Amino acid sequence: MNDFLRNSPLKYAVPAVLLACLVWLSYAVLREFLHTIVWAFIIAYIMWPPYQWLKAKLDNNATLSAAVMTGFISTLITLAAYWLVTLLQSEVTDIYQLLLANFAHPPKRLPDNISQIPWLGHYLQQYLDQLNADEAGVKVQIIDWTRQWLGEFGRFLGGVGRHLIQFGFILVTLFFCFRDGHQVIEQLRQGLGYFLGRYQNLYLQAAGDTARAVVYGLVLAALGQGLLAGIGYSVAGTNAPVLFGAITALLAMVPMGATLIWLPISFGLILSGELWHGIGLLLWGVFAISTVDNVIRPLVISGAGRIPFLVVLFGVFGGLSAFGAVGLFLGPIILSVLLAVWQAWLKQQQSSP
Repeated sequence: MNDFLRNSPLKYAVPAVLLACLVWLSYAVLREFLHTIVWAFIIAYIMWPPYQWLKAKLDNNATLSAAVMTGFISTLITLAAYWLVTLLQSEVTDIYQLLLANFAHPPKRLPDNISQIPWLGHYLQQYLDQLNADEAGVKVQIIDWTRQWLGEFGRFLGGVGRHLIQFGFILVTLFFCFRDGHQVIEQLRQGLGYFLGRYQNLYLQAAGDTARAVVYGLVLAALGQGLLAGIGYSVAGTNAPVLFGAITALLAMVPMGATLIWLPISFGLILSGELWHGIGLLLWGVFAISTVDNVIRPLVISGAGRIPFLVVLFGVFGGLSAFGAVGLFLGPIILSVLLAVWQAWLKQQQSSP
């Protein structure tokens, strides 16, 4: 009987089934915390170089360094979130009042510099005429939109407790990511070495370089473009510069995506009579915002090889659809790492005898 079991496929099947059950049960336990864990990993990855510098300054005390870095990140995120929410709330209110003033009591005619635009001016005037014919309906629609927004805002406030708890879990996870990061990486290397063999360093190096390029080349460049755009909107006198800056940063995850915001705003200022403000914002977009997209981002990404446009495009929107907000980071990283591993495998095949 013992010889039968020793030579039977059950010798391998039973441990495999038990391992699969253990993995499934572990997933069931951690399922509600996966987004929290991923956010902690992303933040730790971005802040790893500053953490290493701080650790060296504190005599390689990993626990103290992790605590200081986690506290700094917590304070920074809290202050930034408070500032952003305060500004956005004020700007959304201003936009609502502007919409109510312009559309609930619309003018009879568009300005001449807009109505004389070929085809587009005629179309806009026709749409404005429809609004003029149903002022009460427009006002009711705006009020409905406002109620929906207030309802969403109320639900957000109702979930503040849950968000704070999630933020607390992120910080706790982040602390251990900093403190025990080296040990975890070494254990992953040992485990993956069993499956990847002698080529594990090639694959891991390609994956690590690409993930780093995505994080710094896409995410930080997008934040930089959003910041520069927000400054430009504010100087140009645009309504809600923080709101439009945040939207610009979001679209800047896709190459040339920021242009979809600052370019129409520039032309809108020019057509509305704010000629120099519009030209100034246009020049700022070309020589400042686009410089980040066309110069700085490629320099960062070039270390791992340029990432194809379609990989970024599908990674951003597919990741957002599959994983929510964290998918903005995960989507491009997953597809780019897959591409990097594929290219590394092809290179390994070509070099093999």
